[in-house]
Amino acid sequence: MATIKDVARLAGVGLGTASRVVSGKGSVSPATLEKVKKAIDELGFRPSHAARTLLTGTSQMIGVYIPVLSGTFYTPILQIIDTELRAAGLHMVVAFGVGLGDERKQANDGIKFLMERGCDGLIVMTSALLDEDIEALGVQQGRIVVLNHSLSCIPEQCFPLDHKLGGRLAARALLDRKHRDIAVVAGPSRLADNVARIEGFMEELQEGGIDTSRMWVAESDFSPAGGWAAAKELVESGRRCTALFCANDEMAVGALSYFQEAGIRVPHDLSVIAYDDTPSAEFSAPRLTTVHMPWREMTMNGLSALLNRCYDLRRTVTRSFPVTVTLRASLAKAASARRKAA
Repeated sequence: MATIKDVARLAGVGLGTASRVVSGKGSVSPATLEKVKKAIDELGFRPSHAARTLLTGTSQMIGVYIPVLSGTFYTPILQIIDTELRAAGLHMVVAFGVGLGDERKQANDGIKFLMERGCDGLIVMTSALLDEDIEALGVQQGRIVVLNHSLSCIPEQCFPLDHKLGGRLAARALLDRKHRDIAVVAGPSRLADNVARIEGFMEELQEGGIDTSRMWVAESDFSPAGGWAAAKELVESGRRCTALFCANDEMAVGALSYFQEAGIRVPHDLSVIAYDDTPSAEFSAPRLTTVHMPWREMTMNGLSALLNRCYDLRRTVTRSFPVTVTLRASLAKAASARRKAA
């Protein structure tokens, strides 16, 4: 296998000159450039990743940490990052937790793993980290961007979303359609974004005159299986309601599946509204009404901010991400409102 020394020897130039041509850094004359390129072609020289790192001072890799590699939520986000990095001539390295055990330790281990691989910068998407975890990284903390979470020690490197507003919009969509008997399937109470969306949801209902202390509420795990189990529990409880709010799309998809098996028609018998607006919402049956969280915009801007930091780029970065409701077939007026209209 040819080396950079072989290229320099064949081209009749110094090693430093050949290195400048390969790295693209530094100036060489057009004639010298042509000689080195010809030698590279003749030898079939391809610099190794380690050699490129030595030549350029960067690994051309961005690390990404996510809490778990499962479901339909993280996959689109990873695809966005990978597509953008490849377009910029960069590559992605992913580390992830297992979803069980000490999530903070898993996050710190994942960050350590990515740094040891020489990643130029890191995108971290977890609420398990504390300020002290980031501060312990020393100078490396300047090359980290946090998505969907905020840390006071690096506020300009964080790209959170307004989950409280998202919860409020879900509640308002139900209130506007005269729903008052409402059930809730919440996500894990340890997750800050879930807590925020449920708080926003309940606050909007309370302001709409609903006694939320009397509502049927279950906590599940953000999975389709968890949504199925919660929907089954709701039906078997005998509790009457006209609408169900699921705190993410995956649980809502599981709930829809159970309702279909149980002979409950959505939205004729029961309306369902979800949260996230992932691809699964668009292709469920019926198609899910859901709170659209701007995951793509958040990811793109967080990535741009990181690339600016790591490679001295000048990408535009914004922090204003609209939260809306995507109306689809799973939401209708409450049955009582339909009867009055008739």
